[in-house]
Amino acid sequence: MRRRDILTLAGATAIAHPFVARAQQFALPVVGFLHSGSPGPFASLVAAFRDGLREAGYVVGRNVLIDFRWAEGNYDLVPSLALDLVRREATVIVAAGGSVALAAKATTRTIPIVFISGGDPLGSGLVAGLDRPGGNATGVNIVTAALNQKRLSLLREIVPNTTLVAVLLNTNNPNSSNQLTDLQQAARSLGQAIHIAKATSERDIDTAFASFPDIRPDALFVGADAFFYGRRNQIVRLAGRYGLPALYSQRDFALAGGLISYGASLAFGYRQAGLYAGRILDGSSPATLPVIQSTQLELVINQRTARSLGLTVPPNLLAQADEVIE
Repeated sequence: MRRRDILTLAGATAIAHPFVARAQQFALPVVGFLHSGSPGPFASLVAAFRDGLREAGYVVGRNVLIDFRWAEGNYDLVPSLALDLVRREATVIVAAGGSVALAAKATTRTIPIVFISGGDPLGSGLVAGLDRPGGNATGVNIVTAALNQKRLSLLREIVPNTTLVAVLLNTNNPNSSNQLTDLQQAARSLGQAIHIAKATSERDIDTAFASFPDIRPDALFVGADAFFYGRRNQIVRLAGRYGLPALYSQRDFALAGGLISYGASLAFGYRQAGLYAGRILDGSSPATLPVIQSTQLELVINQRTARSLGLTVPPNLLAQADEVIE
């Protein structure tokens, strides 16, 4: 072979290498990750999801890829983002939130879906059964609404003689009407008066808190919502500014300075979703993978915040806590 031919072949090989590498990368299975929130505030939960994938034998960049779609708090964008992942031909779609999972399922009946749901996957039609989902969706059911009566009781215990509880609710959340119904039922059973403050944007959150001095609630209940979770520092800061004892659904609010939180572990749910995504990548069918019921509940009390609010946490409540922040 002449020298010119050798150089031409070498050059062609060098040019081809990036395309070969790219083709190999695209040959990896793709996990589509669909979320109504924003990436920054959910970074620790994405890390828990990656841990689950890794435990199942899948490492990002080595034998699997993750393609993220974030709605940034705009629930109206979720259906189009789900369609993006279907067109992308994702191997499996992980959907965070019951309404997000329903949007994904409305888009595809063939691509497996692993959900992390705080709603009712059976009642919403997401699955045909909890033991045998029967379709293309399965995942983790994180208990939320069923705990509202317990949450209100805890709030009344830590704030004695509570007359009125303000409730912060995101009405853009497709599940907000169910949340409201459950909260109203829980309040009636306890004889507790509540005031609903609606917030669907950062400005709405500021406006809601600015209205509280006129309403004069004794305490605040923050509804479970991905948007609120993403704005937890803002909400906790405002609760401190207005001197409102507040209860939250997720531990991360208490870590950020919130008074008390009670709910299922989100990190557990995201990790289990990673494990299920790995099992599906290995060939398991979502139709036969039972829905995981998240029973790992966490009660977290921030003693520093209690003292700043002039509250004394009852000893029996401290004894029940899974974590006390001093």
